[in-house]
Amino acid sequence: MAACLRLCLQSTLKILNSVMGLFGMAMIMYSIWMIRSCLRQIGELSRRFSESSSSPSWFIFAFLGLGIFLCVLTCSGHIAAETINSHCLSCYAATLVFLLILEAAITADIFLNRNWEEAFPHDPTGRFNEFKEFVRSNSELCKWIGLLVVAVQALSILLSMVLRALGPDQGEYDESDDDSLPARLPLLKNQAHITHTADRKFLGNNDSRIVQIDDTVSR
Repeated sequence: MAACLRLCLQSTLKILNSVMGLFGMAMIMYSIWMIRSCLRQIGELSRRFSESSSSPSWFIFAFLGLGIFLCVLTCSGHIAAETINSHCLSCYAATLVFLLILEAAITADIFLNRNWEEAFPHDPTGRFNEFKEFVRSNSELCKWIGLLVVAVQALSILLSMVLRALGPDQGEYDESDDDSLPARLPLLKNQAHITHTADRKFLGNNDSRIVQIDDTVSR
């Protein structure tokens, strides 16, 4: 029963990790598309960059970095779910908790602070404004996507903690040790028989030498 529960939890955690991985790959693909679009306007970007002291593509690189981070987190989650290692599961859960706290802080700042846009540097490429307008025009869709991401992360934390409490399946190691004992016993018996035979031969040779020495002395 415990083995079936453990297998079910492992599969569920891997599925949730795959969902996060899909979000990460989508962010990477969108970032690559933005980079290609910016490269087509390299003349205009160079002129704007000379007029501004901030990085012209901070939003693109931040978006790309977040996508890569989600993909790396997905890989680590798959490894932790497969091995059920307590240290891997703890690090994975701690990273997700930190990510949830960061997301909650950013969301609270956006909703509570009316001048939240001033906290971000100016983006001369205009990609940040385009993304902001897209979120505003599709607020319902973006809201459900955000809730899905938060739910996936929260469930991943819960499942990782449950798997850590269950631990790896020790029955497999016990069965493997028990199965290997009958195979080892004949080898041990043969080794003992060979050792006993060698000892008898050695004692026999010593006895014969002692007898020969006694005969020589008596003569």
